[in-house]
Amino acid sequence: MKKLIVLGLLGIIGWMPFRAEAQVSISLNIGSQPLWGPVGYDYVDNYYLPDIECYYNVPRRQFIYLDNSRWIYSSSLPSRYRGYDLYSGYKVVVNSRDPYRHFERDRVSYARYRNVRNQRVIRYSDDSRYYVIKGHPHGRSYGRGRDRDDRDHGNWRGRDRDDDRRGGYGRGRDRDDDRGHGRGDRDNGKGHGRGHGRGRD
Repeated sequence: MKKLIVLGLLGIIGWMPFRAEAQVSISLNIGSQPLWGPVGYDYVDNYYLPDIECYYNVPRRQFIYLDNSRWIYSSSLPSRYRGYDLYSGYKVVVNSRDPYRHFERDRVSYARYRNVRNQRVIRYSDDSRYYVIKGHPHGRSYGRGRDRDDRDHGNWRGRDRDDDRRGGYGRGRDRDDDRGHGRGDRDNGKGHGRGHGRGRD
């Protein structure tokens, strides 16, 4: 009987590190989030963009939009959204594998965030967690050129922090202002302290 108890305990102890490792590997994807994504999230599957009624899949780095009754995955937005500014538009975190399955619900629920322009984005955050993202002003130097997330997808107007300082676009935001954002995560599916996110479906 003692041998069974000892073997059982050894089995449980041996299994625990694998489970912990698996949880860590799937619960963080900060380095995959784009510079124009909102601050306050350790894990994100998708963003819903209420201004243009489409999604962005973070792991695949692709937009998901409706075209002729079909959902299209693409690395860029369609030409009809060419002038859309990803940095200023509001993004809602939607942790769901196929977010478009709930499009009608998202469209109604998040309509109140259309034309909202006060959401803090990763590029202007001084939170050191985001320094690992390629192109972050406080992160490692990757050269002066634009990075993968800042390529002209026909939807980024080329704004950067220097433009704001020179008055070129005059956002009027304080880069050091990171208030009101908790940490959203995959397990609880909560937003950034205001209930704007949705858990996994």
